[in-house]
Amino acid sequence: MASIDAKSLRTQAPERISAAFADRTLLKQARVHEAIVFALREIEAGRLRVATSAASENGPWVDPHAARMVMHGDLREWQVHAWVKQAILLALAWRTPKLLGGFDEQELMVTKSSAEQDQGRVHRDCMVFFDKLDTRSDLAEAGVRVVPPGVVREGAYVARGCIVMPGYVNIGAYVGEGTMVDTWATVGSCAQIGARVHLAGGVGIGGVLEPPGARPVMVGDDAFIGSRCIVVEGAVVSARAILGAGVCLTATTPVYDVTTSERQEFRGFVPAGAIVAPGTREKDFPGGRVALNCGYIIGYRNEGTDARVAINDTLREYGISL
Repeated sequence: MASIDAKSLRTQAPERISAAFADRTLLKQARVHEAIVFALREIEAGRLRVATSAASENGPWVDPHAARMVMHGDLREWQVHAWVKQAILLALAWRTPKLLGGFDEQELMVTKSSAEQDQGRVHRDCMVFFDKLDTRSDLAEAGVRVVPPGVVREGAYVARGCIVMPGYVNIGAYVGEGTMVDTWATVGSCAQIGARVHLAGGVGIGGVLEPPGARPVMVGDDAFIGSRCIVVEGAVVSARAILGAGVCLTATTPVYDVTTSERQEFRGFVPAGAIVAPGTREKDFPGGRVALNCGYIIGYRNEGTDARVAINDTLREYGISL
């Protein structure tokens, strides 16, 4: 593939990708391949995002060396850039599966002989995949720690200072600096995760790749998502919010604020600083009354609850855990 002129492709890539998405016969063209690869690399570098603030003057383009894009305010108002998602879908349609990772038998024997003289074991990553997309292998230079068997897929951005335990970050995702993707937590395709977020063990952040214009899951800065929580279907968790262990949030899940006498209801949305406990509400059906999932806002964070130990104390006070 010819060298990519980044300046011209910034202008041309959206048009090429949108045209190929509408007419798949164009997917055979090298100029479309060039635009797809360019988009994936720009996402990886943090210069291109699936969703940006409505106040952004540059659309999907972000300068990672300037002040970062703060994920505060009402994230439901952020603009989704459909052509960026289209680039990801086209990459999956264009690419064919190939063997990723591993090494040949001769190389293994050389490595084994050297290792046996050391500690009697092979110090080598033996994970092998068969997929259309590569896994990111440049994370050391990016200042990201990835604990085996954690994986960051091609076309995903993970900022400096992040830690990915044995979890997964999918294509199109954005993970802000200092965020922890804890053990067996997953960040789905195109999910937008802010800075200093903690995704605790087993958290499932859903992917929203289709339709291209649909809002991805959004999690604001400094949020804490407790163990085994599920956040899917473009649901929004605002900055500094806390989800107690086991909260399930979809686009239609009711979240009730019970901190005042007049109960307020949100759908698929958690306000800034809210502390949410898992719960149920009753609903009548022809076959009887059943208990369906919901969330209850039982408090709000303040300066005194920002420290981790204070968060734990607060949750214990309300009888929930992370």
